Amino acid sequence: MTKQIDASKKQGKEQLRAEEKVEAQAELSADLGPPSALETLKVDSNYLRGSIAHFLQDALTGSIPDNDNLLLKFHGSYQQDNRDLRDERRRQKLEPDFSFMIRARLPGGVVLPEQWLIFDELARAYAGPESGLRITTRQTFQWHEVRKPNLKPLMQGIARAQATTLAACGDVNRQVVSVSNPSLSVVHQQVYAWAVRISDHFLPYTEAYAEVWLQGDGPGERRTLVAEGARADDEVEPLYGPTYLPRKFKIGLALPPTNEIDVFAQDIGLIAVVDKGQLQGFNLSVGGGMGCVHGDEQSYPRLGSVLGFVSLEQVLPACEAVLSLQRDYGNRSERRYARLKYTVDRLGEEWFKNQVEARAQIRLEPARPWHFDHNGDVFGWQQDDQGLWHLGLRTNSGRLVDTDEQAWLSGLRAIAQVHTGHFQLTCNQNVIIAGVLDAQRAQIDALVAEYGLGGYAKQSGIRLNTISCVSLPTCGLAMAEAERYAPLILPKLEALLEQYGLLEEKIVFRISGCPNGCARPYVAEIALVGRAPGRYDLRLGGSVQGERLNAVHKQNVVEEEILATLDELFARFSQERTPQEPFSDFLVRVGVLDTATLPTVHTLTVETV
Repeated sequence: MTKQIDASKKQGKEQLRAEEKVEAQAELSADLGPPSALETLKVDSNYLRGSIAHFLQDALTGSIPDNDNLLLKFHGSYQQDNRDLRDERRRQKLEPDFSFMIRARLPGGVVLPEQWLIFDELARAYAGPESGLRITTRQTFQWHEVRKPNLKPLMQGIARAQATTLAACGDVNRQVVSVSNPSLSVVHQQVYAWAVRISDHFLPYTEAYAEVWLQGDGPGERRTLVAEGARADDEVEPLYGPTYLPRKFKIGLALPPTNEIDVFAQDIGLIAVVDKGQLQGFNLSVGGGMGCVHGDEQSYPRLGSVLGFVSLEQVLPACEAVLSLQRDYGNRSERRYARLKYTVDRLGEEWFKNQVEARAQIRLEPARPWHFDHNGDVFGWQQDDQGLWHLGLRTNSGRLVDTDEQAWLSGLRAIAQVHTGHFQLTCNQNVIIAGVLDAQRAQIDALVAEYGLGGYAKQSGIRLNTISCVSLPTCGLAMAEAERYAPLILPKLEALLEQYGLLEEKIVFRISGCPNGCARPYVAEIALVGRAPGRYDLRLGGSVQGERLNAVHKQNVVEEEILATLDELFARFSQERTPQEPFSDFLVRVGVLDTATLPTVHTLTVETV
């Protein structure tokens, strides 16, 4: 997290950014309209301070004002309330049951055992009694149902673990995701190192985070995340400026042949190119994004467009160019159309590529060939090229809690107390016990068995490839159940699959409680996207490589119709498939799905082989 920047370089960058911003706004103001109220709020916030510190002290309510809640997102937290209790509390004339979600910024999802133990302690001390820790679809941890008085001590505990929540949410580059296990090879380590470097490079410079959350009680005890001497007296954001970005921004790095991060769902996707065991650079993809709005044809999910290849020396300049283009040309008038994907489509891929080259002062080479096999995780033991072992465990929607069947929180705590390697969180909400010595395998196996964490060995293919968002009761955007629905719908799907001899088939299944798509449903083979309680869009056709979007097959349907439709399709699949053919590819081949409705990755230029 340490940032060092020469004062003269900073001043030059700030001047350049100001000039670029004025030019961009002049060109686009007529098309996009006046800035939204949130843009004004960001400018007036004094670099994200607002009045957060003041209202944290207000003991008369469990909430904070709406404006401060919007700014709080930049600090890595959201205000929420328990929607299961809304009506009853309203009848009792009580305010909603307010609490907060806190998200850590853990680039690449690597967690050391000593960090794990602190995070576990914080969950037991400050999160809701049944919340535990939750692994997100962005390879990090969230703490749920945190009460307002507990916000500051939890933030300080995360800092004690040498981590932060700054920029885990908000209109900035958020958590950078990367390969599911950086220890598997030297190249995996190199890709992960780039994830950390990119994450640090795009971390905001504001001192508001340290002032609000990390200031000690006594004089001179202020702790910051910024290196001594890293700032001039006048606070600036050399990359973001006072208005930051128009919308959230996500970066991910993938190493073929695995695409467990869904690289084409990222605003910036970096696909590692390796030749003779050496990392050469990355293919650069831009404009991926999952969110959309029901009934609004102007909003849509999108796969990233591959602009070309960048060498290792060009990675940071190219990423900075993409981010600055979004900062200067993104839609600041209407947030629902503010993601980078809309900027790329509005201004054109070729225009965008030319601007990246001009700003980064590079020439993009043609994209190098790549091949992905699957976007799922690997379970069980794997050995790396150094002889260390790695155990992949499948969780239930990332929720690490103790139940009668599986004691995830207690079990992983016990493992962290003896583990000498690290833990790896995945974008599919699973955990890897990484870097295990051969002599420790039996001990880890015994603890996994003792606490009931080895379910992956007996689970169906579809269960192993299921993810879901948090949704109800805490997400304010949720329209239908997701995390709580997964354990109800999965046994019914498994019964159908078993009937046709397909129980081991690795079908990618995802559930999202609303169209915002936190569970990346639009690249799944089968997806349920919530419309109302008990009602979903059934979407089919995403590829197992994460390189094709799915499409709505049945709109606004209930469980009975979902199961009846899949029953018919599973029956056909069992009889008509070719050997090793994935379910979604079968649906395309036999004409159940129209390929014209299933967008695939677009590459501007590809190097031939």
